[in-house]
Amino acid sequence: METFATPPKALLRPVGRAIADFDMIRDGDRVMVAVSGGKDSLSLLHILHHLQRRAPIRFELAALTVDPQVEGFEPETLKPYMAALGVDYFFESQPIMAQAKTHMSGDSFCAYCSRMKRGIMYTTLRREGYNVLALAQHLDDLAESFLMSAFHGGQLRTMKACYDNDAGDVRIIRPLAYARERQTAAFAEQSGLPVVPDSCPACFDMPTQRQHMKMLLATEETQNPGLFKSLLSTLRPMLRSDFYTRLREDGKA
Repeated sequence: METFATPPKALLRPVGRAIADFDMIRDGDRVMVAVSGGKDSLSLLHILHHLQRRAPIRFELAALTVDPQVEGFEPETLKPYMAALGVDYFFESQPIMAQAKTHMSGDSFCAYCSRMKRGIMYTTLRREGYNVLALAQHLDDLAESFLMSAFHGGQLRTMKACYDNDAGDVRIIRPLAYARERQTAAFAEQSGLPVVPDSCPACFDMPTQRQHMKMLLATEETQNPGLFKSLLSTLRPMLRSDFYTRLREDGKA
């Protein structure tokens, strides 16, 4: 019988701070974690389960995997693991890769797949009565997105930590926003989490802008150990859902 692993305090602290800072989880929420099978999403599921048992508020927790039917990606191995944990688990499979070949226009496969998966997630949450979607992007992801936006888009932008979808019926949260990738990697390895290899192999067919930014940040961090502390201070205002509204309003002034 599988059991939930206990996350280290060094990982729980930044997650707890992010949840508190952005009021991510509220009393009575029904939270569904998007689990791709990667180290980050599996770690997030274990972290939120740990917090669920100790939080002063009550919230429900479930997991969701969207299988885009990409060759080499086998998320079905998660089914017995989730069953052994006893977590409510939803598995949605759709031939997104095949659909992309006929429906994608002027977009990368990753962007198309991300949009399609998000739609499937929203549909599943609505069908099952959940109101919060927890995504597993961490501080490294946010920093990479910021650089990509600044370098290639000329914008001050990164992923938001907590916001409502356009329809207003799903809150999207990123509880790992203050946590580092190396922390989730270490936790996943030490806990023996069943990480699905290459959780999105189609994205690794060629070097990406994101991979370039990851390498750039890693190189800079060797010279500046406090890099991500500084980046978090820079990014924190952008993580708020009203940042971009205020930015647009200032631009009109």
